[in-house]
Amino acid sequence: MSLKKQPNQYSFSLSSSGTSLPENSLFSAIISAGAFLFLVFSVFHHAHVMEKNFNQVLLSRIALIFGVVSAMGAFAAGNCNPGKLTFLHHLGAAISFICICFYTVLLTVLTGKCVLTGFEKYLYPFRIISSVIQVILTISYSILFAQLDYRSMHLSAVVEWMLSVNLELFEFSFAVEFFFFSSWMLSNLLGKREEQKPLILAMS
Repeated sequence: MSLKKQPNQYSFSLSSSGTSLPENSLFSAIISAGAFLFLVFSVFHHAHVMEKNFNQVLLSRIALIFGVVSAMGAFAAGNCNPGKLTFLHHLGAAISFICICFYTVLLTVLTGKCVLTGFEKYLYPFRIISSVIQVILTISYSILFAQLDYRSMHLSAVVEWMLSVNLELFEFSFAVEFFFFSSWMLSNLLGKREEQKPLILAMS
């Protein structure tokens, strides 16, 4: 069998972690959990914008749509074995990567326009850098992934890992905003009102 004709077999992509037992179960669990948490944050952040800066609610709603779609794409990619359901896995991953790219850009814009935590002077420059990297890596990955030669497949795998690491670093900034979420903002999202209190205390 020619190495040149089977570049995918030797490509150490992120997706290769979800191909074989037993690691594919862990792969699916991690991706599914990450997709769910990303979905939760997208909804909570939109509610936070509605509470603190209603003028930016339209932009926040657009970001929410991208966040929800990217979470659904990631869930599909994580639960479709790339060795057996290759098309569905790649479709879910493509939707997720593209929508996450748009979401990071929109969230960065919202960070510059809305004062939600008081830490925006730190979050904004960090998210600008991370968003620029995310856009560059997403475009690079899209170009390299379409190539079938051995070298491009390896480069696309490297870029995919870099893309994922950068996204994880971007998501670390969510922790800052999480501590400012309140139960009242969720009530505001549902059209109900109640006494404002920290979300962590409300859940305990």
